[in-house]
Amino acid sequence: MYLCYMDESGTPDLPGNTSHFILVGLSIPVWHWKTCDREIAQLKREHSLGDEEIHCAWMLRRYLEQSKIKNFVKLKYDDRRAEVEKLRNAELLRLQRTSAARYRQAKKNYSKTGPYIHLTENERKKFIAKVAETLSQWGFARLFAECIDKVHFDPRRHFPYNIGEMAFDQVVSRFEQYLQVTGTNQQNYGLLIHDNNQTVAKRHTDLMRGFHHRGTRWTTVEHIIETPLFVDSQLTSMVQLADICSYALRRYLENGEQDLFQLVFKRADRKDGAVVGVRHFTDYSCDCHICTSHTK
Repeated sequence: MYLCYMDESGTPDLPGNTSHFILVGLSIPVWHWKTCDREIAQLKREHSLGDEEIHCAWMLRRYLEQSKIKNFVKLKYDDRRAEVEKLRNAELLRLQRTSAARYRQAKKNYSKTGPYIHLTENERKKFIAKVAETLSQWGFARLFAECIDKVHFDPRRHFPYNIGEMAFDQVVSRFEQYLQVTGTNQQNYGLLIHDNNQTVAKRHTDLMRGFHHRGTRWTTVEHIIETPLFVDSQLTSMVQLADICSYALRRYLENGEQDLFQLVFKRADRKDGAVVGVRHFTDYSCDCHICTSHTK
């Protein structure tokens, strides 16, 4: 049994506020699951993160309050947290009197970033890099992803699929084909475990039911069981790793950021040296590392 943890980065809307939409599936053999979970839990403990969620987009932001605290780097974790919370509480009180909209946005931002305020920006970057490095060393893990450059997506050509649905079809197809290839001596089965997103849960469930009856556009589905399980990413470390992968792929394609990308891309599914598990849907002239890796 292989567990495939799914998450996304960017928006599937056209045009949306990102140039790319990324859907990732990270496959872990069930017999390695507990060891993987323990390794990530240990990294969290080393950074006083406990059972907190790893969410790159919130974790890697710059927290303005930290720059206002004298000798912040030299403070102990508890003292750092206390000083940041003091400034944030004062700001919320100020915004309550001046702007209801900005108050609501600040309250949301503080809630999402609150678990990480005891770590400096550099410490947070190093933590994410360490998690990605740990993942890169799991030779049994496989990364599947569809990276769609929305400029090149023609809704008429791919009807009735929208961007998110086409990405789901692609990732499911590659995971299914991986299970077929690796199951030469025994029957392999896979299960999709998706970050709980209410906007896509019903549609992906319906799509998967259809795949079981008629297949995807690319393959029959004989090894993936059930419809996707939708779980709270706050409670599931492996979905959080899928978040790191999707974030790293999008930041590479949109901003040219290499460090995280090079680590997670090591786990991209390959055949005869060429990457088959990750695709960049874009112009044929693209010379990014994903596109050129298809021809090796």
